[in-house]
Amino acid sequence: MNTTLTIARAEARRIFASPLAWAVLAVLQLILGVFFVLYLNAYSEGAMMSADQYMGVSDYIGGGLYSTANVVFLLVVPLLTMRLFAEERKNGSITLLYSAPASLIEIVLGKFLGLLSFVLAAVGLLALMSFTLIAGTHLDLGRIAAGLLGLLLMMSAFGAGGLFVSTLTREPVIAAVGGFGLLLLIWILQAVGQSAPQTIPFSQALSYLSMTGHFESLRRGVVSTEDVVYYLLFIALFLWLAVLRLDMERS
Repeated sequence: MNTTLTIARAEARRIFASPLAWAVLAVLQLILGVFFVLYLNAYSEGAMMSADQYMGVSDYIGGGLYSTANVVFLLVVPLLTMRLFAEERKNGSITLLYSAPASLIEIVLGKFLGLLSFVLAAVGLLALMSFTLIAGTHLDLGRIAAGLLGLLLMMSAFGAGGLFVSTLTREPVIAAVGGFGLLLLIWILQAVGQSAPQTIPFSQALSYLSMTGHFESLRRGVVSTEDVVYYLLFIALFLWLAVLRLDMERS
């Protein structure tokens, strides 16, 4: 466990020592800040459909801002995960990882936990943005917390999938494109399953495997054990695949 935490701290330092991480955080805050103001302005002016006239500000912000943030994070996370192993392989420093007194499981977990430091920073800044509403309105903290939990789990799943793709190549750009493609494919499985006739086998399974449906429940404030377990299993699966891939390379 100490080895895993040591690798995680080293990876976190490497991430935040890079101008890329700070540039990404700045761009994220700028984009999401603009959407935050737009959603607030639309809500204050009553620019909602009549069917939603009783929707509270927590529902509107959680439903709008967090959904937008989810799409933005889908584009951003592969830019960070591409460096986890692909850059190490390209620079030749992956040999040092293999020769370190650490198992592959500890290496993968350490890299993933280091990436989570950025995930927590991004979600934390978004949370601060949301909590500014406390000063001027009655904010449903449970509703906001559920949406933030959904974003945290979704970004962690993005990170695990991108980390696995990063183990498949030595080119960071290819890892970024491949990671985005993998995540987008899993993202749209729900649309594929819903558009397919119910008579087609596995149509419901495709909808269930999509990350979108599980996030929607949390975004609406419904915290279900099923949704949380889905993301935890998703993360565990791709971290395990990353370990298998590195084991094949080292052997």
